[in-house]
Amino acid sequence: MSARAHDLAARLRPMVRADVPEVIAIERAAYPFPWTEGILYDCLRVGYQCWVLERGGRIEGYGIMSHGAGEAHILNLCIRPAAQRQGLGERLLRHLMAEARRHDADTLLLEVRPSNEAALRLYGKLGFSQVGQRPDYYPAEGGREHALILARALV
Repeated sequence: MSARAHDLAARLRPMVRADVPEVIAIERAAYPFPWTEGILYDCLRVGYQCWVLERGGRIEGYGIMSHGAGEAHILNLCIRPAAQRQGLGERLLRHLMAEARRHDADTLLLEVRPSNEAALRLYGKLGFSQVGQRPDYYPAEGGREHALILARALV
């Protein structure tokens, strides 16, 4: 089956508490400094937009976004390492963009590591531009890494 056919077989749905163990497993596989289960449960508790992308009954990725005052902020977007480069990240990002518009956001923001070249390519493809930088934002081997702040107009 082609990557596009796999993409079409995937479905998006709201994340629920029972998804957190599988989501945290993806988080740990994808990042050297993963979020904790507590952070994920807090995101659900406070009502952030929390989505999972499923394929074949398995969670392949997830996205978490806050919104308010005309802005939306992607807090986390991750695809299981074995499922990357199949169009799933783009599908999830497009879904979050649509959700941000649905909640009357006119701007979508996110932070990304400058070393995350794949993410930077995806964000650039979908019209995000750098609007700033957060010094020493991310933990990194041997210290800290800056975050690039990216934004995209949604109107």
